[in-house]
Amino acid sequence: MADYGHELRFGIFVPPEAARGRSLLRLVRQADESGLEVLAVQDHPYQPAFLDTWTLLSFLAGVTRNLTLMPAVANLPLRPPAVLARSAASLDLLSGGRVELGLGAGAFWDAIEAMGGTRRTPGQALTALREAVGVLRALWGEGERTHLPGDFYPLRGAKPGPPPAHPIPIWLGVYGPRALRMTGELADGWLGSVSYAPPENLSALMSAIDAGARESGRIPALIRRAYVIDPTMTPPQLTDLALSQGISEFLLPVDPDGEGPVHHFVSETVPAVRSAVAAARAGH
Repeated sequence: MADYGHELRFGIFVPPEAARGRSLLRLVRQADESGLEVLAVQDHPYQPAFLDTWTLLSFLAGVTRNLTLMPAVANLPLRPPAVLARSAASLDLLSGGRVELGLGAGAFWDAIEAMGGTRRTPGQALTALREAVGVLRALWGEGERTHLPGDFYPLRGAKPGPPPAHPIPIWLGVYGPRALRMTGELADGWLGSVSYAPPENLSALMSAIDAGARESGRIPALIRRAYVIDPTMTPPQLTDLALSQGISEFLLPVDPDGEGPVHHFVSETVPAVRSAVAAARAGH
């Protein structure tokens, strides 16, 4: 069992389709009023059919009251971490502390290069991701000018600030063994998807995160685990993932016209999973 006892959170994972912006806005308002906790938005800056994710999140912060807002995951090669730190802190302040940051090392390198980004090897991408976490946390801190060495994102006297409204959690959307161990070492959470990490593979991935945490002197239970599910997954399946793999956040993938699936998720799936997990925990 790997139930770390975290409070469960449920949310939606959406593509920021420009052509269906009004539908997306209705969907987000439905989610905000329904009791869901998280809105995760894909970030593909090279996709011309998509709204810019950070602009969308900033707009949605003004028309929602409850949802935690996060890019899932921010495309690091096209979003320099020093600027991303200011953006995230600013939105966190303006939204009353409702921002969390999903961060990815990069994929789809042809598209990234087409936008002026730099193609990286897997090793380079991982090093850049490590440096980015350091930059973000340094610029969210307080004090005088910050100096950090780095091959990709050095800071040469940058001033921290503005400090966010709350400590912004950093979730890493990674799957490789080295990256997962780094998640355990550095991150606040792991954000994965059934598309890249089917349930039968989760045990090995969670073990790698735990190993990275222990090697760094951290407690594995401190690293939360979020999962973009398959919409066909049943409450018993999600309950099992919570209790056996330590998954504490479930994100339903929906398109902007997905009001029906969101209603079913909220009214049927979420209460069933909450009840089953609570009962299992009480039994211990």
